[in-house]
Amino acid sequence: MAPSSSEAPTTSRKLSTAEERRATVLRTAIQAFAARGYYGTATTEVAKAAGISQAYLYRLFPDKEALFVAVIDHCAARLRQSMAEGVAKARSREPEAVLAAMQSSYARLIDDQDLLRVLMHANCAASEPPIREAIRDCYAKQVEYVRSASGASDAQIRDLVARGLLANVLVAVGASEVDAPWTRTLLAR
Repeated sequence: MAPSSSEAPTTSRKLSTAEERRATVLRTAIQAFAARGYYGTATTEVAKAAGISQAYLYRLFPDKEALFVAVIDHCAARLRQSMAEGVAKARSREPEAVLAAMQSSYARLIDDQDLLRVLMHANCAASEPPIREAIRDCYAKQVEYVRSASGASDAQIRDLVARGLLANVLVAVGASEVDAPWTRTLLAR
C-alpha cells in the first residue's frame, strides 16, 4: 500500500561506517585525554561524549591504551601536516628559512591546546611501553621529516625541537599572561 499524501515522507538515515566512528571517537578522545590525561580519563567518558556505547568503543579500539596510542598517532600526523604547510610557505629552500617557516606553523598549531596537552600527557605516561613507543615514534617521525625537508644540521634540528618543547611549556602554563622576570626571559625571542 502506497503512503497517502498526508503521511510524512520516510527519510533514510545514513549509518556511519566504523572509520567515521573511529574518527569521531579520536576527536572526542583528544579532548578528554587533553583535559585529564591518560590515567585520569575513563573510556566510559570518551564513549558517552562520542555518542556510542563503551562496548562499541572497544570494538573500535581494543583497550584504553590502544585508544591513547591512536590519539598520539593522530596528533603526530597533525604535527607532520603542520610542518609540511610550513615548508610550503618557506621563503627559500635554505635550511634556516625552512626551519623558521616550520617553527611558525608549529606555533600556530599549538594554539590548539588539546593537541598540545595530549602530547604533554603522552610524555608523562611514557612509563607504559606502548605509549612510550608511540611518543618515541612521534618524535622520530618529526625529526626525520624536519631533516629531509630542511636539509638542516643536527644542531639546527636540536635547536628547533628544544624551542618547540619550551614553547609547549610556556603555552601550557599560560606564561604570556604573566608579567614577571622569568616569563620575560623565557618569552624573549
